[in-house]
Amino acid sequence: MVALPANRRRRVRRPSAREAGTALLFVLPFLVLFALFRFGPAIAGVVLGFTDYTIGGDTAFVGLENFRRLVDDPTFWSALRVTVVFTALSVPLSMLASLGMALLTRRAFRGVKLFRSVFFLPVVTSLVLAGVIFTWVFSEGGPWSQAMGALGLPQGSWLADSVLVIPAVVLVSVWSRFGYGMLILLARLQDIPAELEEAALTDGASAWQRFRYVTLPQLRPALFFVAIIETTVAVQVFDMIYVMTSGGPVRASYSLVYLLYDQGFKYFDLGYASAIGVALFVMTIVVALIQRLTLGREEK
Repeated sequence: MVALPANRRRRVRRPSAREAGTALLFVLPFLVLFALFRFGPAIAGVVLGFTDYTIGGDTAFVGLENFRRLVDDPTFWSALRVTVVFTALSVPLSMLASLGMALLTRRAFRGVKLFRSVFFLPVVTSLVLAGVIFTWVFSEGGPWSQAMGALGLPQGSWLADSVLVIPAVVLVSVWSRFGYGMLILLARLQDIPAELEEAALTDGASAWQRFRYVTLPQLRPALFFVAIIETTVAVQVFDMIYVMTSGGPVRASYSLVYLLYDQGFKYFDLGYASAIGVALFVMTIVVALIQRLTLGREEK
């Protein structure tokens, strides 16, 4: 290709200050509404965490009293333990399922689009509907109980067992979420230059070595993104627990968001509920920073 002379190259004109100001005026109403409805409730939630507020009642500033209640509340620590266990189980399993399905469907073969659509279908399925169906699946005498009996394992309802209820909800969570991560990782896999794997294959690298030293480093940014999304969803788990277990049995599946829901919308203690939300937000940020230091760090 022959380069065009400098005087014939297309010049990109930068907008003037007046044009930029006019454009900002058109965008400003949307920005104001976005900031009002996006950040306004978040700021209000933080402020309410330092107050004693109930619907229809007076609002009194109580400082750190709500957070002291959190420290002394055994229900909060029990809900925190449930949330941590659920997150620690669901996030790695969901990421492994997403990565495995993305690797299986990355190559073109007959029916690959159908498989991708089927794997992604649970993501767009109503979680309430899925919760109702899986409540029957895990019930005593349901398909899961019968399958356990066929394998010689103890039968019974996992949702009625304080030890097995979290694994049951985790399985439903992984089923409903792995398709989203699969789509993100699949897009990144298809963007990796084929020459990299071909060069490694020429050098005699095995399939595991190609994955470990060629594919996985290229997937690091996508894996970090999926980890952040899955962690955020996991620590906010509520709908499946509300439909499937209602926090039981004996609060064995009583998560932080369920505690927040009870305090705010059952007992109308919105100040304490807001303090729980602030604690949940801080926990999410800390986990995200840890993931940033592990998955998100730049390769040198």
